[in-house]
Amino acid sequence: MIASLSKGSGKVFSMTKSGFIAVLVSGAMNPVNLQADVSNHSHPAIFQKNTITANTESFIPLTTLITEALENNPEIQAAQQEREAAQHRIAPAEALDDPMLEAGVINAPLASSAFNREDMTMKMIGLSQRLPFPGKRGLRKDVASKDAEAIEHGYQETVNRVVRDLKTAYFDLGLTFEMIKLVEKNKLILEGFLHLTERHYIVVGMGSQADALKAQTQVSRMQDELLRLARIWPAFEADLIRALGRNAKGVVPVPMPLQIHAVPLTLETLQQEALAQRPQLLALQSLIARNEKSIDLARRAYYPDFDVRLSYGQRDNMLDGTRRDDMVSLTMAINLPVWRGNKIEPRIMESHAMRDQVSSLYQAQTNEIAARLRQQIAMAEQSLKSVKLYQTTILPQARLTVESTLAAYQVNRVDFLTLLDSQMTVFNYEINLVTTLANYNKALAEIDLLVGKKHH
Repeated sequence: MIASLSKGSGKVFSMTKSGFIAVLVSGAMNPVNLQADVSNHSHPAIFQKNTITANTESFIPLTTLITEALENNPEIQAAQQEREAAQHRIAPAEALDDPMLEAGVINAPLASSAFNREDMTMKMIGLSQRLPFPGKRGLRKDVASKDAEAIEHGYQETVNRVVRDLKTAYFDLGLTFEMIKLVEKNKLILEGFLHLTERHYIVVGMGSQADALKAQTQVSRMQDELLRLARIWPAFEADLIRALGRNAKGVVPVPMPLQIHAVPLTLETLQQEALAQRPQLLALQSLIARNEKSIDLARRAYYPDFDVRLSYGQRDNMLDGTRRDDMVSLTMAINLPVWRGNKIEPRIMESHAMRDQVSSLYQAQTNEIAARLRQQIAMAEQSLKSVKLYQTTILPQARLTVESTLAAYQVNRVDFLTLLDSQMTVFNYEINLVTTLANYNKALAEIDLLVGKKHH
């Protein structure tokens, strides 16, 4: 009889039944200790370019990475620079226009260039200043202040968004890391099952070669899953590096093992927190107030501004030496806001429209936040319930089923397919558990963004 069996290493063995018995007797593992042997296996795969280790010294807490992102992320730095620029625009908005200095000769006769022939000929120097109608300067400052306030809230929104992106990438990377470990562990168990089927078929004389082929197929599936995880790992690495503001050539941090910290989630409470502190909503409120000030400022265009001018005229003495007195002039001019229909009133209507637009945006964002909060709270609550169910009931029962089925298979009371199916069920439940853990943490990260949790 010829046995053609594919081992976990990928090699194919073809030998007689008696020759294969010798191999198994010399090196086969004890199937009774199979679960214990693989339970301590926690190292994930090593890829061609990415060496991922489970050494606890290489784990980096999320809080450490958040601090790094706040310091180095270029989006945050750009938003901070924009905030500083907006603050510097407040003082100039209230400042007066530059005064005008003028100098020249007035009333000089064309017939002669002498300065002492005519009494009204003077060398003049003057200074003029435009003074806006009372209240305009204050309103301009208020508009600039509200603009700066909105940009300040926009800066905080950028911070929160970057932190959310960082958390999402961190948990996705952590999930991939945990899945790699589970796949490696399950691959070892399945390889043990492969040895077990070979022993039953060759040594004990029970089972069939098809059982070994089924086990080998599942081992190959695990290898393919490792390759798939190796493909998606760099994408999550890139997201994490981008959120941190690091150079792509830097060392990628290894996330901490996935954990769950249950927090109370009440929709009404979170909605109130969002209305009170979400930077996006606060920025829209500032823009509404800004446009209210713009309306008042546009209405002030009905009132004129004032141009005040003070000049000094120096006159030369008369031809006979008689002294002429110098002269001082003080004048004031105002502009006439007569073009109301096509200049002032359209600007007032524009300011009204902009205010109404921002008010509508505020209401839309409020509704969007309420809807997304409801979704994320539901996801977090369902994930938390699922985690507890997996940890306390489903996985313990499934693992006991594997142990019982393994013992029954050794005495030929159940077929191999039942054993294989029970182990794959445990594996799928373990994958579901870590996926649910990641989903819970990502839902909390999204909720933090929605309610505007601050990060300093």
